[in-house]
Amino acid sequence: MRQIYRILDANFNRAREALRVIEDFARFILDDAAISSSTKDMRSRLREVFGRFPNGALLSSRDTPGDVGTAITSATESDRADAADVASAACKRLTEALRTLEEYAKIAAPETAGEFEAMRYAAYTLEQRLFRRLATGEKFEKVRLYVLLTSRLCRTDPIETAHAIIAGGTDCIQVREKEMPDRQLLAYARRMRQITRDAGVLLIINDRPDIAAIVGADGVHMGQDDLPVCDARRCLDEGGAIVGVSTHNIAQARAAVADGADYIGVGPMFDTDTKDAGPIAGAAYLREVVAEITLPHVAIGGITAGNVGELVAAGVRCVAVCSAVIAAADPESAAAEIKKQLPSNQ
Repeated sequence: MRQIYRILDANFNRAREALRVIEDFARFILDDAAISSSTKDMRSRLREVFGRFPNGALLSSRDTPGDVGTAITSATESDRADAADVASAACKRLTEALRTLEEYAKIAAPETAGEFEAMRYAAYTLEQRLFRRLATGEKFEKVRLYVLLTSRLCRTDPIETAHAIIAGGTDCIQVREKEMPDRQLLAYARRMRQITRDAGVLLIINDRPDIAAIVGADGVHMGQDDLPVCDARRCLDEGGAIVGVSTHNIAQARAAVADGADYIGVGPMFDTDTKDAGPIAGAAYLREVVAEITLPHVAIGGITAGNVGELVAAGVRCVAVCSAVIAAADPESAAAEIKKQLPSNQ
């Protein structure tokens, strides 16, 4: 049994060390408190299972000087281009170690094998979440001006309006059409995808992950009463697709983070004519988000060139606007006026 305990001890250490590497990546590279917490919880769970093995049996079986594997290395073992490579290698070590623990625990402590299996599946999800957060974070990190495009509010043709607001500095356009028939919406979204792709601007589709998937949009935005994040993501073909969620209080913001959202809408900041915006949350809620939530956030609701400075003072990095830009006589100038007041993305 000593040899089995040696295997278990080595892989407990391997898994625990891998989790620490992953946690530090989530904490210091991604600045993601939720993933850091999940990783720490997994380390605690691993330690708890470790404590159920015979006291001292694993440690006493260790023989580092006599371990023939310590001198064996592979040609690519020290190849790490960046921090993401380090985290990726740690994720692979973690799942491999958990598989070994699962199999050899069937001999030494069969009642724990199922727990190692569950942890292995959780580790697969952790890896996916970690690298999806990295991919979507890179996509969204430079977004400062996010414009909701609703055709009925545009003074001119919405395609012309889209070109104008892009010229004015818009970084992301959300197609928000609550009443447009599906076929018309699909054709419209396809045209918007072409325009935004040519301009290097993100395209988000409101409420409709099916339309977003068909046209190859960068992502989808969901409200509190829409599909959950996990189900919306299942509709999207691209692994790096963005899923945003509207939130109106800190409890909803925390829930969106736990559900795996890539960014949150925060609002409404001011009085707005949008029917489903809810009561005003204001800059006080924005300050709560800035202080606690590391996920990208987008302040929304009644924002204009005249009041955006209040939000910048509260720590906002990105704002979403609608009628203040698309219903303006000169959408390009209206977009530029708000954009120049926002923090630099450098």
